[in-house]
Amino acid sequence: MRFTRVPGAFFNELLPQIDHLGEMKVILYALWRLERMEGVFRYLRAHHFTDDDEFMAGLGKNPSKALNDGLQRAAERGVLLTAEVILKDQPEPVYCLNTQRGQAAIEAIQSGNWRMSDDPEFPIKLRLEKPNIFKLYEQHFGPLTPMIAKALKEAEATYPPEWIEEAIRIAVENNVRKWRYTEAILERWKEEGRDARRDQRDSEKDRKRYVEGEFSDFIEY
Repeated sequence: MRFTRVPGAFFNELLPQIDHLGEMKVILYALWRLERMEGVFRYLRAHHFTDDDEFMAGLGKNPSKALNDGLQRAAERGVLLTAEVILKDQPEPVYCLNTQRGQAAIEAIQSGNWRMSDDPEFPIKLRLEKPNIFKLYEQHFGPLTPMIAKALKEAEATYPPEWIEEAIRIAVENNVRKWRYTEAILERWKEEGRDARRDQRDSEKDRKRYVEGEFSDFIEY
């Protein structure tokens, strides 16, 4: 069974405010659909909703109107961010979650910092400047030392950048702001394969693997 990550703030901040079933369905579907996409820049187009017959059937007698209403409500509440692009000579909205990445994506689109891709499913490709490993470390862990800089340089030459970014994210989420902890995650992925965790990444067992067992030596309680 695959699980879908739902931000904790959804339950204690957003959920008490939502009083419209259609909006709730649209938000939950967007969380589920975006979670199953790949890449740093993830966005939804209208057809990602309308192509799902079961989802649309659950919106009632006039599903198209209900979808547009739900999307508008979610955008007005600030859960979804939207920008308009011209595709096939027609304006079309795209939707991102209101996260740091989503905000950066929408700003890039609105400023014209994007180009067409070769993928008809996801025709928009952003020209986003990704932070290097040294910026990521300073942003999340603290000042660099010569020893850490050397270790980061070796990691940059050994692991794909998306691995490093994901491992740092896991360290931050578990409040273990140590490079050695991040490096241990990368070493495990190199030995066992990073994709192996994807099918069960949101289970309780998967969460515990990064705070217990071999990784617990790097955590201060």
